[in-house]
Amino acid sequence: MEVPPECVPPSPSRVTRVRSALAYAVMGLCVVLGLAACAGTHDAAQPPVPVAPAGLRIQRFAYPVPHPDPTQNWMDLYLPDHQRPSRIPVVILIHGGGWSKTVGAGSFNVFAATLADRGVAVFNVEYRRVGSGGGWPSTFSDVAAAVNDIPAVARNYPIIDTRRSVVVGHSAGAQLAVWTATRDYRNVGELGVPVRYRPAAAISIAGPLDMRRAAALGDRNVIRVLGGPPQRVPRRYSAVDPIQNLDPQIPVLGIVGGLDTTVPASLTQDYLTADTAGGGKSRLIIFAGQTHSSIVSPSSRTFDRLVDEIVAAVGLAAPTHDGR
Repeated sequence: MEVPPECVPPSPSRVTRVRSALAYAVMGLCVVLGLAACAGTHDAAQPPVPVAPAGLRIQRFAYPVPHPDPTQNWMDLYLPDHQRPSRIPVVILIHGGGWSKTVGAGSFNVFAATLADRGVAVFNVEYRRVGSGGGWPSTFSDVAAAVNDIPAVARNYPIIDTRRSVVVGHSAGAQLAVWTATRDYRNVGELGVPVRYRPAAAISIAGPLDMRRAAALGDRNVIRVLGGPPQRVPRRYSAVDPIQNLDPQIPVLGIVGGLDTTVPASLTQDYLTADTAGGGKSRLIIFAGQTHSSIVSPSSRTFDRLVDEIVAAVGLAAPTHDGR
């Protein structure tokens, strides 16, 4: 049974104080650290903790892995600084970039701050990638370890409610996000990392959720991160391919851009169709006019709607936007 898509037309965007504050912060860091560091290139030093906009606080935590790389095995926690009448839910962000060192968690700083400004705790996760110690298996075991560690971090912040949570990823990060939420807790599998915590829901933004088909279509990034095509390393694909790790108990929202030519929308549709056939409650949304990269850009005309969908997934009401 196919999942009928919901098509979202572009709507006028808002310029928020979060985006402006972080833009100035990034400019300042470029002056101090040099343009190369701000371009996201791999460096021996850990990138600086982002400067928190007014009303937010940001703290960095190392998560435990064997033989950690302090420059990459960390996650930034974004918290609203104002008082809340009740506990707040959790959003876990996993950036994309083809599982490659060329894109890091800094690409999601504005995204994370915007979400935190809406009243959620946000964990922006960094992990080892191809070209900087990642690939099979460390890229996947890193993300699994980071997600496992979130309840331990949250115990120091009584305001955080880890029972209300969603993991969100873009592109390669979407594969990691959906797999992390649905992987079988009864089977440690190829990675040797037990499941100690699973988010309650997952959102894939332009994700390759059928990795075997992606490889067959010529996606070199999939083949590179797993160390070969499916026929050569089938157990690796079965261990981390979202479509081979379905769990109908975990709601999955697939969001794709109507103009995405990088990751075919069919890789999301295939997953959602398989999940729905197994009794899952999957949903597909198409953001009209958005490309693979623009769909997560704070300057996108659908960015507010994207944020709305994320906060709605953890039970928070979305504001009414003009033009929607």
